[in-house]
Amino acid sequence: MANVSSSNGLENRPKLRFPGFDEPWKETTLSAIFIKNIKKNTDGKITNVICNSAKFGLISQREYFDKDIANRNNINNYYIIHKSDFVYNPRKSTDAPYGPISSYKYSKDGIVSPLYLCFRAKFEINPLYFEWYFRSSVWHRYVYMSGDSGARHDRVSIKDDVFFAMPINIPSEQEQSKIASFLQSLDERIAAQEKLVASLKKYKRGVFEAVFSQKMRLAPQKAQKPWKHYKISEFATRVIRKNGKQTDIPLTISAQYGLIDQRDFFSKVVASTDMSGYYLLKNGEYAYNRSTSNDYPFGSIKRLELYPMGAVSTLYICFCIKDDKLNSDLVKWYFESSQWHKGINKICAEGARNHGLLNVPTDGFFNTVHCLPSDTREQTAIAEFLSNIQRKYETSQRQLQAIESLRTGLLQQLFI
Repeated sequence: MANVSSSNGLENRPKLRFPGFDEPWKETTLSAIFIKNIKKNTDGKITNVICNSAKFGLISQREYFDKDIANRNNINNYYIIHKSDFVYNPRKSTDAPYGPISSYKYSKDGIVSPLYLCFRAKFEINPLYFEWYFRSSVWHRYVYMSGDSGARHDRVSIKDDVFFAMPINIPSEQEQSKIASFLQSLDERIAAQEKLVASLKKYKRGVFEAVFSQKMRLAPQKAQKPWKHYKISEFATRVIRKNGKQTDIPLTISAQYGLIDQRDFFSKVVASTDMSGYYLLKNGEYAYNRSTSNDYPFGSIKRLELYPMGAVSTLYICFCIKDDKLNSDLVKWYFESSQWHKGINKICAEGARNHGLLNVPTDGFFNTVHCLPSDTREQTAIAEFLSNIQRKYETSQRQLQAIESLRTGLLQQLFI
């Protein structure tokens, strides 16, 4: 990381500064730097509709939604934006609790919804610096204090003149350039790490499918033994023990984290207040959530690893592995592939759902047939090989999270 130093809490100075900068920042207002853009697409000639995403910034509507959302008959009321213009989308989100303010980076003019507030600089500025300023949260308090508290909960309501009266402290042009270039380089590092994570995820998925479809065998050809067809009931036993009062951890299934405490995942409890009738799941045991998603079209099966025990809804199908039959690590990775979907697809009633879940009968689930290695040495070799790939993927995820956390922290300390 670049060398930065503390400003020791001096007024009009950020908490962190680069060496060589110690003068106080200039106090001004947004209206002294920017002016509202009110030019509309009255003739309808511009059709490049832009949306302001908290995650991606100003991006083509077609690229973001993969289709046109705006009505072509109404775009003559949209605002025209040019390169380096700023756009404020007052819609709140987790990534932007007071709405995102983004800079338009493209040479081709665009148009945005009249619900957005558009503004541009009155004179030449460093747009990258101000883009980073608005990606920080230092301006949030002003909007919180000055907005209309009686407005919609999902959208910030603040009058234009109040918004432009926002106080802002800015450093010298040289310090602006230093801050912007540093944060931009950090952003590029994050983008590179995101590509690595995506690449490893794709590689992992490909390897898992290749292994469990037997297109990839880890044993030498002469030592390879034929795989065996097992019913789930042959290598697993259903778990139906009730929780009573043994645990207060309500579990849910997360694609990324597996079986996780609902309080950590949802920041609240969505389970019943009385979990005595829930199934008690112990560490190493499995739960099948028949709720589907794009990544899990047949639901998801996860092993409990994060806690000694937890309670799950009786809508889940729970089971433990018979250790004398199959390696539990092998089974865990098998259920991360899509090879088990074939068996489920044969027994679930098409389009039928029970409590919003895929209609997979419990008895039918345990009677589904799956092709897996019977040789214990091959089971262990596969489990260790796939575990190693998973560890590399998780390491890359942790590295990405660490850089993102660093950026978040710096954004709050490099601005005032």
